[in-house]
Amino acid sequence: MYINSGYLFNSRIPFKENKMPLRILSAGTYQLFSRPRLPTWRPKGRVDWQLIYIAAGEGHFFLDGHEVTVPAGNMVLYPPKKEQHYYFLGKDRSQYWFVHFTGRAVKSILRHYEIPLDGYVLHTGISYEYEDLFKKMRDELLDCEFCYEENLTYLLRELFIVMNRKMHQSMPTTTGFVRTEMDYARDYFREYYNEDISIEQYAAGRNMSTSWFGACFREYFGTSPMKFILNLRIYNAQILLETTDETVGEIARRVGYENPMYFSRAFRKAKGLSPMKYRKVFREKLLEESTEGSRSDSE
Repeated sequence: MYINSGYLFNSRIPFKENKMPLRILSAGTYQLFSRPRLPTWRPKGRVDWQLIYIAAGEGHFFLDGHEVTVPAGNMVLYPPKKEQHYYFLGKDRSQYWFVHFTGRAVKSILRHYEIPLDGYVLHTGISYEYEDLFKKMRDELLDCEFCYEENLTYLLRELFIVMNRKMHQSMPTTTGFVRTEMDYARDYFREYYNEDISIEQYAAGRNMSTSWFGACFREYFGTSPMKFILNLRIYNAQILLETTDETVGEIARRVGYENPMYFSRAFRKAKGLSPMKYRKVFREKLLEESTEGSRSDSE
């Protein structure tokens, strides 16, 4: 196993910075060759922030009770006091870079660079720019040259800028990780389409940012998550209108709308007819086809 890390004041003890806007505490890399497993478990987390970039192989993270396999080309962001439980396997020849940082303005800085705070996994793609910036931060901590702390903050901010640009340039291709998540989302929405689903809460529950999840879902299925759910509701409403005598209000509630008027507007927008008109037209057409079929039989 290869380890090369630098620490502020040559100390491995983390602390919370309350005065400075941003301060880097450590940075470095781990690379597995022969060691079979490299586990980390901090049940109470740390007092600082941690950003992990997976440059090769993959990492296995336990996030809010779920084990998630995160392949190369992704970063994992841990806020303070969040449990950190993950491991890397030697057979994957994994390499990851990390940086620990703290400061009174960290959240506002992350928001400024549009780094999502609503999910752990950040899908940033693979780039040598990342490794170069992590390496420079590590070297600054090792060399401690003039104004190195100030330069560390510039380097971390540059990393955030590169992350933002890479995340917005293009969405990740449909890897096994993406396929698994998108298939899971599709099955979940099909099962619970008639419940009050929050896309933001769903994405956070799967440890993804809302924007990345939405973009991947759209790329995978050709529509947004909410449009997908709406289509399920309208489709099932059609079936109920065609096959039952339930009222519009009853059907609205069954497919996930508490307000029948809102359901009627959504249905009209999707099908061009109100629910009652749709039922009337469908049954008239059905009766007409049945009558024509009887005539054909008699002839």
